[in-house]
Amino acid sequence: MTTGSELHAPLRRERTILRNPCTAHSGGNPMRVTLTSRKALGTAAVLSIALGATACGGARSAGGGDGPQTIRFSHVVAAETPKGQAAEKFAEVVDENCGDELTVEVYPNSELYGDEDELQALQSGAVQMLAPASAKFTTIAPQLQVLDLPFLFDSVDDIPDIVSPDTAVGQAIYENQELADRNIQVLGLWDNGLKQLSSNTEMTQPSDLGGQRFRIQPSDVLQGQFDQWGAATTPLAFAEVYNALQQGVIDGQENPYSNIESQNMHTVQEHITESNHGYIGYVQTINTDFFESLSSELQDCVTTASDEAATYNREVAADLNDEAKQTIIDADTTEITELTPEQRQAFKDSVVPSVWEDYADVIGQDLVDELLANEQG
Repeated sequence: MTTGSELHAPLRRERTILRNPCTAHSGGNPMRVTLTSRKALGTAAVLSIALGATACGGARSAGGGDGPQTIRFSHVVAAETPKGQAAEKFAEVVDENCGDELTVEVYPNSELYGDEDELQALQSGAVQMLAPASAKFTTIAPQLQVLDLPFLFDSVDDIPDIVSPDTAVGQAIYENQELADRNIQVLGLWDNGLKQLSSNTEMTQPSDLGGQRFRIQPSDVLQGQFDQWGAATTPLAFAEVYNALQQGVIDGQENPYSNIESQNMHTVQEHITESNHGYIGYVQTINTDFFESLSSELQDCVTTASDEAATYNREVAADLNDEAKQTIIDADTTEITELTPEQRQAFKDSVVPSVWEDYADVIGQDLVDELLANEQG
């Protein structure tokens, strides 16, 4: 397979799902607008939509006024990814089951808010729903970094049992008091599968990462992981990764295949190592004040839709990652190296239990002890 790169913009798919929160006339339906990307629309226009939503629909979104209430659901990945499709599924179920009292507007690909400002938007009520990667909560709920522990899962089949609400890991997520204190309620956990490493250097052993700089999400645990592999790290917003790779600001990154392919990262990376070393879980969250403003019937509708979206997410995530991997292979720009069990174990041994123990004071000593006991058992 040849290597090389194709230098073209990463955001290439049109979306037509954004709607003006203001109605066209009294009692009318929200007006539809077409967006291709934040770049195509212009930042000022996107902000105008957001401010317009607050100005003309804020009362309804907060539970008061006449007409349907609106959930503005913002996320940072492409609509074709597992998270993007789960968000659409959530909106579809709400539309089918909640009658005319509740509507959902989905804003993908950082078209409304990005990594740097989406959590603030959720807490303030500028949006009502997000599904950020768990690493995004590092500064406000550090315990959620448990999901960033390297090699927490050996396969995607392990995920449901380890993160269910009645497990120690699940309780750290669903019953997190630091999130509750910040007006954030957890509805569910969506998967995007396991992460792979990409770079312009072939990587078959931990030492191959030495001297390289990798993009990470803002997580101390992820920094510790790459430290053990001898690599430097740079936290970057997801939307900035393609350009940073293209311009050589960073050498590599970690993501599931679906995120790599949907943002065209593979066109500027000569090598991908199928390491399955980490997990990207998306924490579906809702503004607590908004949720509690809903009637009990609408609350039930929202939680049911969240459960159905989570089930759907797990059904499609593996298929979408397999399809993305094949698309990368067909593009013939990137060599994929599948680690042998022995090679993967060498990566694992270099960070487990050392990284797990290093961050026990952040994640919780009891939780880490339980996970290590399960690992050894």
